Amino acid sequence: MSSTTKGMGLGALALAATAFCWSLAGLFIKMVDWQPFAIAGSRSIVAAVFLLIYIRKPRFTFSPAQVGAAIAYAATMLMFVYANKNTSSANAILLQYGAPIYTGILGPLLIKERPRLEHIIGFMVVALGMGLFFLGDLGGGSLVGDLVAVGSGISFACYFILMRMQKDGSPLESSILAHLLTALIAAVVSLFMPAPVLSGVAIATIIGLGVVQTGIASVLFAWGIRRVPAMEGILIVGLEPVFNPLWVFLAIGEQPSPNALAGGGLILAAVIVSSVVSARREQAQLMRAR
Repeated sequence: MSSTTKGMGLGALALAATAFCWSLAGLFIKMVDWQPFAIAGSRSIVAAVFLLIYIRKPRFTFSPAQVGAAIAYAATMLMFVYANKNTSSANAILLQYGAPIYTGILGPLLIKERPRLEHIIGFMVVALGMGLFFLGDLGGGSLVGDLVAVGSGISFACYFILMRMQKDGSPLESSILAHLLTALIAAVVSLFMPAPVLSGVAIATIIGLGVVQTGIASVLFAWGIRRVPAMEGILIVGLEPVFNPLWVFLAIGEQPSPNALAGGGLILAAVIVSSVVSARREQAQLMRAR
């Protein structure tokens, strides 16, 4: 086995582990009986400390792209935690998972990249999938929670685009800034909300969220994505929304409704198919260029 093939194999394992770590969010958040901002802020403090220890000498440039990415990621984390506490875990993750399609739509506005046909079709399918969440029983969640979940997908798309602007930047530095900002906002909001009740389970869960679900996932993703082709990487990381509601269902019996399953299936199919088509298009263009 060549070193390149071995590196790709290890990169694929790293991305699969990333998806696994990310997918623990729904279960962990449900296990903590705190208001959403206390959870988000505490998780971010732990994650920021973990990443600072890991990087040791972070390089903060405070460029518009770095700061903008931090703001977008902070908004994503705050809204995702709020959505997880106010709708089902399946709704929260699947509605957020339209982010790659939003990236294709927002790209022309922010980085002057024209949307491709697969992005336009994918966006239409995602819109149809999200519509299923709002039919009947709202996919087992609430209207406010579902809308916030959609917002977290849009903000994550903005984060992704701003990260693409940082050709020489580091995603880990932007992540640290995002966690510090999240902790600050959450602390201010929490002053006007009920104080969290400390317990061994709550503290252990927050540490797990900060270190495993967020911190280690950030490191694994940054390492793995450099070693795996885009198409394969997208498919592997797509395991996250499959794992997320599964852990919650197995642990506390929260079962997605038929509308949520159907809508989520459409969203995942749209994201994966459009991403694969784009990756193959780029690969074909590289082959022709040779």
